[in-house]
Amino acid sequence: MPESLTRWRVASTPTLLKFAGALLLAMVALLSGDERERLLLAGVGALALGVYGLRDIVAPVRLAADAEGLTVVSGFARRRRVPWREVERVALGEHRSLGLRTEILEIDAGESLHLFSRYDLGAPCAEVAETLQEMHDAALEEPGAEEER
Repeated sequence: MPESLTRWRVASTPTLLKFAGALLLAMVALLSGDERERLLLAGVGALALGVYGLRDIVAPVRLAADAEGLTVVSGFARRRRVPWREVERVALGEHRSLGLRTEILEIDAGESLHLFSRYDLGAPCAEVAETLQEMHDAALEEPGAEEER
């Protein structure tokens, strides 16, 4: 039986909006003429949005899970494999800023903590946490899984 691989990826709409914003800011920078402050501000904004959009293209799948463990994106686009036996906790958290509440998926892998938002996953964090917890429990219940720990 082939192994089941579940993937969560960034939605395409926010990526397109990032590139559109970068293009708009680049146009502002080009049309700023002698106003160096506007050129600098618009240019830096265009570059930042372009880089974030590029990350969405280079590493669209931010989290994947199969019977052996997880593959997470860390840093800009590097992938890291985390076996289920190293996953200590899958939980939901929240971040509050400027009056907004954002749900966060937390994956505690001992010496590393991986955080994902709904934007990163393209799905509600609670659903992803439930799926991951079921996969984690199933992987550790398999015969021989305790011996590997």
